Amino acid sequence: MNIYISGQMQGIAQFNFPAFDAAAKRLRDLGHEVFNPADKDREQHGEDFSKNNSSGNIEEASKNGFSLADALTEDCRWICQEAEAIYMLHGWEGSSGSKMEHMLARCMRLKFFYQDTI
Repeated sequence: MNIYISGQMQGIAQFNFPAFDAAAKRLRDLGHEVFNPADKDREQHGEDFSKNNSSGNIEEASKNGFSLADALTEDCRWICQEAEAIYMLHGWEGSSGSKMEHMLARCMRLKFFYQDTI
């Protein structure tokens, strides 16, 4: 199954990449195809992208070439065109981006999984 991982990134140390990576590993170990936004950010901005931003500050990341518009465009494209399910990390309700992804997945009638339920 193609699963998109959603969760809060902004305002969390290292943009919450450790939680995204742990979820991606677990889902991949179960045989799923996974879109992990942390992987995409590292691919586009380098391995040190999250390590250089201990507070998860989006303005700081933007100064180093990160574009929230570009990231959300790719995330939404994958949800609409590839995803069969969305996996919501703990605390997703505190993120405007995750709430948008949740609503988009609902509109697309995707399956929902929540952390620790799969």
